[in-house]
Amino acid sequence: MMSRRAVPAVGLVLAALAVAPAYGQAPPPMLPPAQLDQLTARIALYPDPLVAQILAAATYPDEVGPAAMWSDQHHYLTGQALANAIQADQLPWDPSVQALLPFPSVLEMMASDMNWTTQIGNAFLTQQGDVMDAIQRNRKKARDFGYLRTNAQVVVGGGPYITILPVNPAFIVVPYYDPAVVFYPPRPGFAVGAAISFRFGITIGAFFNPWGWGPGFGHFDWGGHVVFVNNHPWGRTWANRLTYVHPYEGVRRFPANTPRPAESHALHPRSPAERDAARHGRPAPREEHRDERR
Repeated sequence: MMSRRAVPAVGLVLAALAVAPAYGQAPPPMLPPAQLDQLTARIALYPDPLVAQILAAATYPDEVGPAAMWSDQHHYLTGQALANAIQADQLPWDPSVQALLPFPSVLEMMASDMNWTTQIGNAFLTQQGDVMDAIQRNRKKARDFGYLRTNAQVVVGGGPYITILPVNPAFIVVPYYDPAVVFYPPRPGFAVGAAISFRFGITIGAFFNPWGWGPGFGHFDWGGHVVFVNNHPWGRTWANRLTYVHPYEGVRRFPANTPRPAESHALHPRSPAERDAARHGRPAPREEHRDERR
């Protein structure tokens, strides 16, 4: 078998370097609404369960880069095979970060812009309610301008609060859109219905329930400013970030210094075509390594 380091994921090597946790520092400055609107724009139109997982994982920015590399190198594993690999590899990352391993394109987005990931993670630690309000403001703009609407993949609730929920809870779409377009009035003649692509997504089955996937496992109480991850309120803040442990029944946490077993799978980073498809919201091309998934 290949060693863990034999095939580095292109474009993720530098991102995998640990971000030094700011554990001894004072809280970061509070961000005003306009800056939070800009910060949340790239994920505001993602389905609620995926937004919840991203916000939680972003509070562990030093773990995002290594997780992105692991996800990229094991992208050909799916379903039970992927869940088994996550457990067998005794990964040292928080379960909220592990929850994104089925989504290599999401982790790549986070790892390739660690400034953004750190900022939104810090904002979520210090201004959870304000972050949620910013997401709602962005969603309202996209809905009012006609871009955000119910389709075959998501149901857009109109609410007093705008929810975005998958039609099939086992299939989580990762929308593709340009924040410079969908949060502004459309120019005359622009086809607003085509501004957000919902063609790319990941199948999440019951295999991943321990990591907080499943109907109702990840959702928001928008009015109460509470985020539920793995069906429990997410309570990590700047003050308790050193000691906070979120409930994840069935997911074992391995300390960072735990000797890990030998890698039991070949490491195959995604091809340029696969990365490009995911970045632009297109279905991935045929995966040539699928026969090695066991």
